[in-house]
Amino acid sequence: MKTITSGLILVLLIPVLSHAASAEGKVRSAILAYETALVAGDVDGVMDVYGDSPVFMPQHAPAQTGRDSVRTAYENVFATIKLDIKFTIDEIEVLGDTAWARTSSAGETTILENGAVVAEGNNELFVFKKQGRSWKIHRYLFSTNQPRQ
Repeated sequence: MKTITSGLILVLLIPVLSHAASAEGKVRSAILAYETALVAGDVDGVMDVYGDSPVFMPQHAPAQTGRDSVRTAYENVFATIKLDIKFTIDEIEVLGDTAWARTSSAGETTILENGAVVAEGNNELFVFKKQGRSWKIHRYLFSTNQPRQ
C-alpha cells in the first residue's frame, strides 16, 4: 500500500515539477533576452521583456511606473551610456504565475559624453508575472556592488 501511495504521489507531482522547470527556463530566457537588449542599447528589445504594468527601480533615481515611464527611462539610459555586461543568475523561484530571480551583473560601462570606461557591477532583483505563455518583468530593482570612485 505504501508503494502504491508513493507511486501515486510521484505520478501526480511529475506535471507540477515539469511545469516549474519549464517556467524557470522561460524566466531564465527572459533574463538573457533583457541582457542582450541592454548590451545592444535596444529600447524595443528591453520593452519586449517588460510586462503590461512594469515598475523599474534604478539606483539613485525615482521608480519609473508604467510602460511609458519605463521606456523613457531606458531611452535616457541608452542616450548616456553603453553597457557591456553579463548577468549571472543566482536563483529563480516560481510561485504559480509569479516568479522572482536574484542576479548579479558585471562588465563595463562607457560614458558616451566623454568616452570614459568604468567597471560595472550590480545586484539585481527581478519579479516576473506570467502573461499568456510568456514571463514578463513586472518589477526590477538593482543596486551597484562596485561604487564609482
